[in-house]
Amino acid sequence: MNPKPVSPDEPFACFDLLATLVAVVRPDGTCEFANTAVETLFNLPRRAVQGSNLLEWFTDTGRLVEALEEVSRNAFSSSRFDATIRRGPRTHDDLLPVHVIVSQTDDPQRLVIELIENAQQTRQDREERNLDQVHSIKELTRNLAHEIKNPLGGIRGAAQLLALELQPTDLWGELEEYTEVIIHEADRLQSLVDRLLAPHRRAQVVGDVNIHEICERVRSLVLAQYPRGLTLQRDYDISLPDFRGDREQLIQAVLNIVQNAAQALQERIAAGDAVIALRTRVARQVTIGKQRWRLALELHVEDNGPGVPEEIKDRIFFPLVSGRDGGSGLGLTLAQTIAQQHQGMIDCDSQPGRTDFRITLPLP
Repeated sequence: MNPKPVSPDEPFACFDLLATLVAVVRPDGTCEFANTAVETLFNLPRRAVQGSNLLEWFTDTGRLVEALEEVSRNAFSSSRFDATIRRGPRTHDDLLPVHVIVSQTDDPQRLVIELIENAQQTRQDREERNLDQVHSIKELTRNLAHEIKNPLGGIRGAAQLLALELQPTDLWGELEEYTEVIIHEADRLQSLVDRLLAPHRRAQVVGDVNIHEICERVRSLVLAQYPRGLTLQRDYDISLPDFRGDREQLIQAVLNIVQNAAQALQERIAAGDAVIALRTRVARQVTIGKQRWRLALELHVEDNGPGVPEEIKDRIFFPLVSGRDGGSGLGLTLAQTIAQQHQGMIDCDSQPGRTDFRITLPLP
């Protein structure tokens, strides 16, 4: 006798709170319930997944068939193995490596399959490590900036007084030039310190924010700067709701990233085939900074440039790290700080020909 299909409202609805892929299946692999993470990954409504056979999603079904049989007859309470799944039935070019856990339920005719993306776990570990590093670097930067400010003011003041005391002599012009160099370099360092401290000084002005208004503002600013040779594509999910945030700070964060991409595209801009895409999507059951959010928005800034240099990939959000000659190395640092002030974060996936900066911000 076939078991009664599970209603999404009971008793497995709690699986929707998990970020991992969870399905409830019969011993033959027929799916009775699939959680929200499965819907998101396969880009299919739940009703299209339920009733299908999960064996269709696996490139090699032998190990899954064996695990389902063993667990259903109580040879083992659970079974674990690594496998590769397709993101759709009979899809061969979009594969995902996963760790599979098959577990029992109170009903021997219903088993739970949990699929943990190997890439997802690696990404989460990297994000947690980067978050800890960024917090440490941020505190170090703030302390260092404050320590620099005081003697810097003294150096500039002394140079000004020295300039006033200089008497016209044969060396007067040369000595005056030296004092001007000291004052100029002190001002340059002061500007650098102010930029390091800027996100921590300015109080947030919180209001309702629409991510697409921010994207359009940034788009107009960048196109005004690069009127030829650069295409800024839009790919918006208009269903994304407004959220609470500091509009001006978020414009600055997105602008820093888009300008960073444009600067990396100088050769392609000269050739006339530079492309930056602004893409928004909704994400479900997202963990940001060890906190779980039911919904979040993702803004992808993707370009067709040369990619981030390999030697700085793990340090691009650190202060004063730049892959461009003459770059200050502060744009991405400030963008990451602003994202974190909004309980979000920024990460980067880069290879030659494609660099994708992803801004993730929680939604109410």
